[in-house]
Amino acid sequence: MRFRSLVLLTIAAILSPVALRTSVPAAYGGPAEIVREYPVPPGSRPHDVAPARDGGVWYTAQGSGDLGHLDPATGRTRHIRLGDRSAPHGVIVGPDGAPWITDGGLNAIVRVDPGTGQVQRFPLPERTGYANLNTATFDGRGVLWFTGQSGIYGRLTPATGRLEVLSAPRGRGPYGIATTPAGVVYFASLAGNYIARVNPDTGAATVIEPPTPGQGARRVWSDSQGRIWVSEWNAGQVGMYDPATGRWREWRLPGSRPAAYAVYVDDQDKVWLSDFGANALVRFDPERERFDVFTLPSSPASVRQILGRPGEIWGAESGVEKLVVIRRP
Repeated sequence: MRFRSLVLLTIAAILSPVALRTSVPAAYGGPAEIVREYPVPPGSRPHDVAPARDGGVWYTAQGSGDLGHLDPATGRTRHIRLGDRSAPHGVIVGPDGAPWITDGGLNAIVRVDPGTGQVQRFPLPERTGYANLNTATFDGRGVLWFTGQSGIYGRLTPATGRLEVLSAPRGRGPYGIATTPAGVVYFASLAGNYIARVNPDTGAATVIEPPTPGQGARRVWSDSQGRIWVSEWNAGQVGMYDPATGRWREWRLPGSRPAAYAVYVDDQDKVWLSDFGANALVRFDPERERFDVFTLPSSPASVRQILGRPGEIWGAESGVEKLVVIRRP
């Protein structure tokens, strides 16, 4: 597909990042992890975040309709305009090294060339209507799958530009989506209170019911064994589904009013969640069945998504216009 728009690049020098050493000891031994925040331009309202291959970090600036890039070494950001009425939600880095965006305002999947900043849009068919696009993931074949809370999910084949929109079971709700190491795609339905496995050939979604009714499955992630971890927003729990056995387990987050939003599994199979109730990032060790709580320096941080790379956990603090990272020593 031809590039459909050029971008405007804005370089914004920002204040020195704020650093805070937590009082929570590292589960791996040694000193405590470091929690560090990086301000982004006012009005950005960062929603999702994805580490870039150049050592920086991409983030969706939902408030300004941009894709942002942070250089952690300098604290500086640059913004790439995505188009009129843009309101980007999710961002991931694809197999091609480029950021891929689910843009609710444009009702389109968007790819940005990391070198030139050129923007390529893949609009949903007009008959789809407003999809309320949320998140995306690449399967084992290089196909991008995406969700929309209006009641759809779909797939885009980058090599051909072919885009297909499918109706989700139970209508409204598809939100988080992730791929296992074997290339299998699962998504979560917040309003539907389920997770689903996607058939890569037919596109059909098979509903898998969590044990807790009305739990509000919001986001999903896979560990190295292919087990599916689920942030249960309404229940304040983290759930785990094992496809090998068909069994579930669930754990309530610590505190009086937990609200589990994002979930991510790191390179050591530790499970990370953002807890709106505690204004914290929470790490769960499945082997010990133990939680460590990292209270965030700014409030209300409202971390809506977590991604990482070895030794680093990144989140977008939508409530305070900052990105946050937790680094292992």
